[in-house]
Amino acid sequence: MKIRSQAVLPTVLVIVLSACSEFAPRGSASAPTSASPEVRSSGVAVEARQHLSGRFIALIGPKAQHAPPYLDTAGTNFYCLRSLIDRKTGETVDQLYVSDSYDGVARNWDGAHDTAGRSLRFIPVSRHQIACDNTCSYVEEFAADIPESELRANPTGYTVIFTDRAGDQKTISLSADQISAQLTALDAKRVAASSPSASAPP
Repeated sequence: MKIRSQAVLPTVLVIVLSACSEFAPRGSASAPTSASPEVRSSGVAVEARQHLSGRFIALIGPKAQHAPPYLDTAGTNFYCLRSLIDRKTGETVDQLYVSDSYDGVARNWDGAHDTAGRSLRFIPVSRHQIACDNTCSYVEEFAADIPESELRANPTGYTVIFTDRAGDQKTISLSADQISAQLTALDAKRVAASSPSASAPP
């Protein structure tokens, strides 16, 4: 399976991975047809979801909190690893995805780098104002592309530092279990895709 470098990955992969609503939810009729929609490694499950076009498979790792749930609301202030596989070309994109809800001044996250100072491609996904009465509140979704080679070279953990226009930082560290589960899921999908019975859409 051919994997291209981060610098030359087609923009369409990033766009498709940002459009999560276009992936069939787990258990739906359009979900992947494998025996299980999950791949497990050391008890950590990675969910497989198929794009409605049939061409792309998204592998979504378990969510973890980077801050307490906003106003005690479940499904807020989390991060996860996610990968997209183009079933036609075999190309992949791996991302650290973040959802950040907060009060105060809009942060406008716009950059990412690793602990060695190497820049990572920053992907703005969405930014919404929740309310603005006495204090404004916002939710931002964003991601950073992580070369798969970096995940494989750092099996014990990998840290990404996000920055905003004001110079504030948000540090998010992926655990060994998260990395292992994501790579195991990628390898399993590649083996399935290369089997004689596998067929990619035109």
